Amino acid sequence: MSGIFGFSGDEDFFLGGSMHNLSPGSCPGVYFPARKRLRIAATSVFSGFEQKQTSIDVLPDECLFEILRRLPSGKERSACACVSKHWLHLLTSITRNEVVESVQDLEGEGFLSRSLDGKKATDLRLAAVSVGTSSRGGLGKLHIRGSGFESNVTDAGLGAIAHGCPSLRVLSLWNLPAVSDVGVSEIARSCPMIEKLDLSRCPGITDSGLVAIAENCVNLSDLTIDSCSGVGNEGLRAIARRCINLRSISIRSCPRIGDQGVAFLLAQAGSYLTKVKLQMLNVTGMSLAVLGHYGAAVTDLVLQGLQGVNEKGFWVMGNAKGLKKLKYLSVVSCRGMTDVGLEAVGNGCPDLKHVSLNKCLLVSGKGLVALAKSALSLESLKLEECHRINQFGLLGFLMNSGLKLKAFSLANCLGIGDFNSESPLPSTSCSSLRSLSIRCCPGFGDASLAFLGNFCHQLQDVELCGLDGVTDAGVRELLQSNNVGLVKVNLSGCINVSDSTVSAVSVCHGHTLESLNLDGCKNITDASLVAVAKNCYSVNDLDISNTLVSDHGIKALASSPNHLNLQVLSVGGCSAITDKSKACIQKLGRTLLGLNIQRCGRISSSTVDTFLEQLWRCDILY
Repeated sequence: MSGIFGFSGDEDFFLGGSMHNLSPGSCPGVYFPARKRLRIAATSVFSGFEQKQTSIDVLPDECLFEILRRLPSGKERSACACVSKHWLHLLTSITRNEVVESVQDLEGEGFLSRSLDGKKATDLRLAAVSVGTSSRGGLGKLHIRGSGFESNVTDAGLGAIAHGCPSLRVLSLWNLPAVSDVGVSEIARSCPMIEKLDLSRCPGITDSGLVAIAENCVNLSDLTIDSCSGVGNEGLRAIARRCINLRSISIRSCPRIGDQGVAFLLAQAGSYLTKVKLQMLNVTGMSLAVLGHYGAAVTDLVLQGLQGVNEKGFWVMGNAKGLKKLKYLSVVSCRGMTDVGLEAVGNGCPDLKHVSLNKCLLVSGKGLVALAKSALSLESLKLEECHRINQFGLLGFLMNSGLKLKAFSLANCLGIGDFNSESPLPSTSCSSLRSLSIRCCPGFGDASLAFLGNFCHQLQDVELCGLDGVTDAGVRELLQSNNVGLVKVNLSGCINVSDSTVSAVSVCHGHTLESLNLDGCKNITDASLVAVAKNCYSVNDLDISNTLVSDHGIKALASSPNHLNLQVLSVGGCSAITDKSKACIQKLGRTLLGLNIQRCGRISSSTVDTFLEQLWRCDILY
């Protein structure tokens, strides 16, 4: 058979046999069946030329690194970062000094600010921020607020920021347990321009991280360390030695920090530190004594929860006479603050202007009088939960305060009682006092207000909140004796105040009144709004929430002959206000910037939608 067809049986039929020369016309009488074109893959036919599909991803990271660091601009780097997570991580691993000099575009001055909170705070997002901001002005401020042990921010994310954001000046790390000294040290080495650093609830950061910050960030001026259990005295010593530009230090709830670290810091940096906050620390009077001797530049001082400091500590701090520039003092929950300590502080701080005492249970009226006599520059005093202070201590302080006292605030002081209506009036008056705030003092009543009214004639800002013992008679006595126009009046929570008081305020002070708060005054009705609409010309903030005001009162405001220019109107919880006030609120809305209609059950959703559509300039709570 092979001889007939002229090919060898050992030959491949398609690849070289003489069968290729046969055709139906060349051999008559021989039957040739119709043949289909054989379907074969090109790779089989051209097997000698077969090649694998090429991709840039097959390149090793070293080659990709060399390519990516030669990209001509930030725009190209951002585009490449969108290719894959792998490319993004490679880009963030390139430091600024590794970018080829011929194609390096200079980063901006750090004008951009970024904030990542909760689940949005991840290493991947930080990497994207690092690449995306490098050529768009530069990242200047970064705030990362994690979600505790569920946080997805690690040292890798901080490393990405460090490599791509050398212009970083403000960094805040909050609640990031996976961040350690490795990430903080990387930031310190690559971002030497940092000026403000906030480390809060980062247990993985220790003294080593602070040492790295001290060695590299010489421009550091503001440092906050809060609830970092790994930070101790050695870290503070490093900061004190190297950060000569430090101006503000805040340390809170760090159990490993004690007198050795705090005292060394204050002794070393007291000549240039201006703001000091020591809160919930295991320190003693030694730290306050050092502060009193070396705190020559300190202007603001906050001491909270220092249970190890006794009366002697405050006494030495004041009598050391070193706090010459101290202007603001806040003491909270310090049992060492007594009348003796308060008097010493007043004597030793001649420029003291603002004092706030909270939960200082051993301070009495005697200490207030001593403070008034010694601190001649005092402008404001705030007392909260100081239960040993009574009405006579309050009176003694006001009578002995200097001519510079402008504001006095009293809150939740249970020792305050009502004055005797037959008590003789003092011969002098407190002519400098402009602001008076009495909040939640259950013993304070009408007699006390009448007494203050005859004693303080120049009040402009009056706040009387949550005083069940105060009625119309007491408020009128306080307000009507005023010689200058009242600007702000807050009577929220005074359940026994009625329309009579509002009428008296509007008649006597309508030309100057700008803010009136009647929230929770359950006896206030439409008559108050009629009086305000008739007599007040400058009021721009009106709160009548949780009162008996109805549609009639809103109509009176809208039709005021004085053309009120209200900017903030609060009617939350006023169940008598309905959809009938829609047109009036729209009219008032021409000037409104804020509107509160929460818990107004008779205002329909369609009316709310109309407000949202038409009052587009106004921030509406509904």
